[in-house]
Amino acid sequence: MIIVDTNILAYLYLPGEFTEHAEALLVKEPEWAAPVLWRSEFRNILTGYMRRGTLSANQAFAIQQEAESLIASNEQFVDSGAVLQLANSSDCSAYDCEFVAAAQALGVGLVTMDGKLLKAFPKIAKPLFKADLS
Repeated sequence: MIIVDTNILAYLYLPGEFTEHAEALLVKEPEWAAPVLWRSEFRNILTGYMRRGTLSANQAFAIQQEAESLIASNEQFVDSGAVLQLANSSDCSAYDCEFVAAAQALGVGLVTMDGKLLKAFPKIAKPLFKADLS
């Protein structure tokens, strides 16, 4: 199991330059988890695609449902104290620290492309291109 941040999910479901890497990660590590916050962040990404006319509402809803089916059984509730402590000790947002807290709680790695997370938490956070979490 790994924690993935919301952008990794977006790369998987919304074709782009990192989609191939996200697909390869899913093959290599098929059990993905995320804090419950991912749902709101992902809906926000989909909303941007709808507003730009790239996706219809029906397409966005279908993608949301597919992503939920991937993550739903592995959604993590995180400890607020842990999140605040991580945010306080770094330059990362509390939102981003939810993913770190989830990874710490499960004792697994976090796959992200967020530069601040990669810099602040190099023992936990790994970039999509180098997601060797074993």
